[in-house]
Amino acid sequence: MVEAEELEERIRKGVANVSHLVVTDLTGTKDHWEALVVSEAFSGKNRIEQHQMVYAALGELMAGPVHALALKTYSPESWAKQEG
Repeated sequence: MVEAEELEERIRKGVANVSHLVVTDLTGTKDHWEALVVSEAFSGKNRIEQHQMVYAALGELMAGPVHALALKTYSPESWAKQEG
């Protein structure tokens, strides 16, 4: 099990310029998560590259405590379009 605060901290430390971050426990078991991440660092990167950046930030948590992670990643520009 891992706490949302630890995931948030690692993402903020590992991904530069995070402007918006929401981490949600999907099942209440603290091992299935969803993260919405908006970062200037994602600009010019495709979705796979963005997700790889988040996985790298979470490191060893992805090999055990985090069983599943649904990611929604956006650059500030693409996030602005989502917000409409």
